[in-house]
Amino acid sequence: MSLFKDKIVIHTDGACSGNPGPGGWGAIIAYPEGIVHELGDGARPTTNNKMELTAAISALYFVRTRTEEVYLCTDSTYVIRGITQWIWGWLKRGWKNAEGDPVANSDEWKELFRLVQDRGAKNISWNYVRGHTGNPGNERCDEIAVSFSKNQYCSLYKGPLLKYEHNPYDIPEDTSLPPMKPKQEKAAAYSYISVVNGQVARHATWPECERRVKGVSGAKFKKTLSEENEVEILNSWGYSSEDLN
Repeated sequence: MSLFKDKIVIHTDGACSGNPGPGGWGAIIAYPEGIVHELGDGARPTTNNKMELTAAISALYFVRTRTEEVYLCTDSTYVIRGITQWIWGWLKRGWKNAEGDPVANSDEWKELFRLVQDRGAKNISWNYVRGHTGNPGNERCDEIAVSFSKNQYCSLYKGPLLKYEHNPYDIPEDTSLPPMKPKQEKAAAYSYISVVNGQVARHATWPECERRVKGVSGAKFKKTLSEENEVEILNSWGYSSEDLN
């Protein structure tokens, strides 16, 4: 408990059924004076990542007038890496990712970044708590988020810590992020095949295949990984390799 003396401890979580689909988020705010406040809401349709972001945004907005350091716990590596690492590249590239595409959930990221900057980045610590491992704060946030995603009634607590059923200070000693999984290289294409107006064709490159099928109603196309895979796909379409042009 001494680790969290004079700090606001926050737990957040998001949930979504279908991704996209009906979603919800939950948050627990534990104040140093011994008061706990639960937050939560739902959205339709939405995504899991958007709900994770919304939970963090809502909690930080709720404590925006408080000056204490915030100790925020989440099971979302997406949120933590985004706000502590990826955000700087997005800002530099004008809210484009490394591939040059628009950043997903940019409105939420901009709002979260604004809240962090207003508070002072050094006054917020981002802590990873693995989900569904029995951590009291994370489990309760998940319960709130799932309830809202299912449009079910959920009683949100506000009152003294001594009467709260979940210990928000029961947090693992190690809250560091797990290592990032190495990106798997995409398997090289054996060929690209397409069907346009009943005519089957093989293409050496995707641009060649794309030119044939783009804008054509009912066209089929597929990347194949081997000669055997090519035959399997053709057979599933009702054709054989002999039909290839």
